[in-house]
Amino acid sequence: MIEIELDGKKIEVVEGSTIIHAADQAGTYIPHFCYHKKLSIAASCRMCLVDVEKMPKPMPACATTVAKGMVIRTRSEKAVKAQQSVMEFLLINHPLDCPICDQGGECQLQDLAVGYGGSSSRYQEEKRVVAVKDVGPLVSMQEMSRCIQCTRCVRFGQEVAGVMELGMTHRGEHAEIETFVGQSVDSELSGNMIDICPVGALTSKPFRYSARTWELARRKSVSPHDSTGANLIVQVKNNKVMRVVPLENEAVNECWIADRDRFSYESLNSDERLTSPMLKQGGVWVSVDWQTALAYVAKGLNSVKKEHGAASLGALVSPHSTLEELFLASSLMSSLGSPNVDYRLRNAEFPAVEGIRHLGRSIASLSTLQSALVVGSNLRKDHPLFAQRIRQAVRAGCVLSVIGSSAQDWAMPVANILVASHASWAQALADVAAAVAAEKGVTAPVAGVASDSAKAIARSLLAGERKAVLLGNGAAHHARASSLLALANWIGEQTGASVGYLTEAANTVGAQLAAALPGASGKNAGQMLSGALKAVLLLNNEPEFDSAAGAAVVDGLKQAEMVVTLSPFKANMAFSDVLLPIAPFTETSGTFVNAEGRVQSFHAVVKPLGETRPAWKVLRVLANLLEIPGFDFESSQEVLAKVCGLPDQGQTLLPDRILSNATQAAIDLKAAAGSPVVAGIYALDGLLRRSTSLQLTADAKRSNAAQEVTA
Repeated sequence: MIEIELDGKKIEVVEGSTIIHAADQAGTYIPHFCYHKKLSIAASCRMCLVDVEKMPKPMPACATTVAKGMVIRTRSEKAVKAQQSVMEFLLINHPLDCPICDQGGECQLQDLAVGYGGSSSRYQEEKRVVAVKDVGPLVSMQEMSRCIQCTRCVRFGQEVAGVMELGMTHRGEHAEIETFVGQSVDSELSGNMIDICPVGALTSKPFRYSARTWELARRKSVSPHDSTGANLIVQVKNNKVMRVVPLENEAVNECWIADRDRFSYESLNSDERLTSPMLKQGGVWVSVDWQTALAYVAKGLNSVKKEHGAASLGALVSPHSTLEELFLASSLMSSLGSPNVDYRLRNAEFPAVEGIRHLGRSIASLSTLQSALVVGSNLRKDHPLFAQRIRQAVRAGCVLSVIGSSAQDWAMPVANILVASHASWAQALADVAAAVAAEKGVTAPVAGVASDSAKAIARSLLAGERKAVLLGNGAAHHARASSLLALANWIGEQTGASVGYLTEAANTVGAQLAAALPGASGKNAGQMLSGALKAVLLLNNEPEFDSAAGAAVVDGLKQAEMVVTLSPFKANMAFSDVLLPIAPFTETSGTFVNAEGRVQSFHAVVKPLGETRPAWKVLRVLANLLEIPGFDFESSQEVLAKVCGLPDQGQTLLPDRILSNATQAAIDLKAAAGSPVVAGIYALDGLLRRSTSLQLTADAKRSNAAQEVTA
């Protein structure tokens, strides 16, 4: 630590800090545009000029390192005059279109112009105009004349997203930010460029001209998509979700969110929303009231139970549902005497439950790994924010190794790639185990061949202190999933690496905590989908798209006497008998548990649409109609307390004793039949599949094309 003087006050700062970091620490604001705490220093805007004693001219605070005894003045006449001069130059070519600018009201340039801009301009010449560019369905570059060349967007692409999609061309007044040779912006994190743009040059294309920032109410929420559990600010106008932006949480998503977290809100207002209960009568769907619909379901469940027994009832639940919904669905089946409930719709193997599978370490620690082995994951598309964390680690020297069926573009350097067919993943991991055993002089758990790639992976895991073996969605859904976990655990024990699942959905961990799993004699998801039940409850899922069975489920579920779908959308109409409209995450309170075991509760941000009701209330009333005791919950918070004894206190971590990736499963190296089913980046759940803008992206088009080829 060294001592400096800042605006007449003595403060101690870490040696090597810049002036702007020292000022932040002291609570002193220095105006800036190009500086961003998560990006490298560019020092291109010069707005942060400050007066440093003994320096002949003002110095940029973002690029000037503090020195012992340095005297800095941020509000002296010299500093303020320099800042005002910079502002005058920035405004020379800036269009005076604040009344129609989407950034108006939350524009950094607008705010600073109030304090540092003049009341009139000395510039009388014509302002420059930059040609309009179309870079895709998510980010709008219609007003690049506003750009001040701060290069935040360029540096974000290089350093955070890992893809340099934007760059600066030409020089002087002709300089402009654009894509290379007319390409589109396709990064799965591209929406963050909108947030970090300080002047409204980059704006949200779906949100464009739909509302003013001061008209929007801001409410906290949690992403319902992948297992990061990204914290969100949902912006609302007239009881309608208009925009979603990140809520900063360094432990989870830092200040970023994935595009699917940002733009999936479009589906909340789509024409496919189910707004009233519906019954199929004579092959025709008719809208009914809630009392009629629930009475029909209760009567049907009792009838099937009486005629075929409780074992003929079952529930297929989505890991994108809240903890409360999953618990009540599981409890309802259990109370009816049925052990048939499962959330593992895309799994190919259904081993006995041994523990709650999770990440095995904190999300934040992914940024500091020194060595990592990822098995069976297209990390960049399956978990964009985890990929961003690991990208940080790789930039700092982490050795990244991959076992997969093909070499994919992860937008980061991959040191070792062991390419093997899906059927041979267990053997490939066994080869790595054999290489570890050879390096350590111990006996390998099973026979394996220590190939050059396996040896390189083994050496990387044996080096360093902070290391992890991470099993992706492909490994979790694999026909030899338990063997992959057993091998990963052995490698982890021998190398000191943590072992964990990246986990697929927002509440995969929560589904295990809520015991949304078959009982001792219960049928698993695969059996239930094949037509083994007479009455099926589908909670927040569309088996045709959300399960490993795919289109085959239509024939399987048509064999049931009654299929009840609880969904925010008009879904499963080909084989359902009842549709019950339940609230999506924006219209209900609830809890998600992310990959690391972080319990995150949230509240509804808008009122339910039409006759939609929160699923936990629907399940509670259904249980009451079935005269099942113990379902007298008055709030989702009461249900949460029943599940895990935790009050609704925002965020908390599950204790380690609850979480476990240990397994006693035997290792089977026989070639597995079939490929693991992994959803595309914008096909993970019903909300994403109905987001118009996301479905127009290059990723969605590639995913849809691949599905058509497979079909």
